[in-house]
Amino acid sequence: MTIAVDPALAGADADGLLARGRWLASDIYTIAWRYIVAIRRQPETLLFTVIQPVMLVLLFRYIFAGAIHIPGTSYVDYLMPGVFVQTVSFGSVSTAVGLAEDLQKGLIERFRALPMARSAVLSGRTVADLVRNLGSIVIMTGVGFLVGFRVQTSVPSFVAGLGLLLLFAWTLSWAFSLIGLSATNSETAQVMAFPILFPFTFASSGFVLVKSMPGWLQAFANNQPVTKVVNASRALMSGGPTATSTEEAVAWCLGLLVIFIPLAVRKYRRTA
Repeated sequence: MTIAVDPALAGADADGLLARGRWLASDIYTIAWRYIVAIRRQPETLLFTVIQPVMLVLLFRYIFAGAIHIPGTSYVDYLMPGVFVQTVSFGSVSTAVGLAEDLQKGLIERFRALPMARSAVLSGRTVADLVRNLGSIVIMTGVGFLVGFRVQTSVPSFVAGLGLLLLFAWTLSWAFSLIGLSATNSETAQVMAFPILFPFTFASSGFVLVKSMPGWLQAFANNQPVTKVVNASRALMSGGPTATSTEEAVAWCLGLLVIFIPLAVRKYRRTA
């Protein structure tokens, strides 16, 4: 049986969807711009976000590099992709801290009273933190070149590696938004986030070869998202097989987004 659809009604539905899409995009832009302006007015926040990875680069580059041997490449070229991933991972914690602070101050309650899309608050927050992570990556790239890091592939491959880092950062922002909405205040959100993050960032291929770890730890390190993203970024920036590692990293990011976006939105609706 064939059901006829009035073209006028179909057009009206399409126009309505387009209008709602523009409304959502406008709300997301407004919220994101609000948070970006707040970052611009508090440059010390970005400064302290960058200080830790800079110190980590200097520590590993000039203190531990002599004791860590990576066959076939210089240690600084091996190190920097791991530092990039660690930087965006730690930077994404700000999503949890910021949302917990907004809840504590009642700001999200005021957002709820406005005629805006519910999903715009979380989307805008994660987009703003993505922009901040982009700034951190740019600064860390400059630091890396200063300490001897060199791209061994090509500019497009390096840019693709940075794009993968941003996708991972956005993924983590959605995951940490769930923590921020579950915490009673910003301090609790930070305390909740870092114990989850530390095992993934340091028990990975970011700073040492996984094969140097105990056997039981290798099984974890080889099969967790941070290692997958580090390996893919390293291949894109320093050379090596890229297809499989990039596909695995992207699959991890998309899989985590499919899980955490609905959970975060559901938590937001119940909390706010």
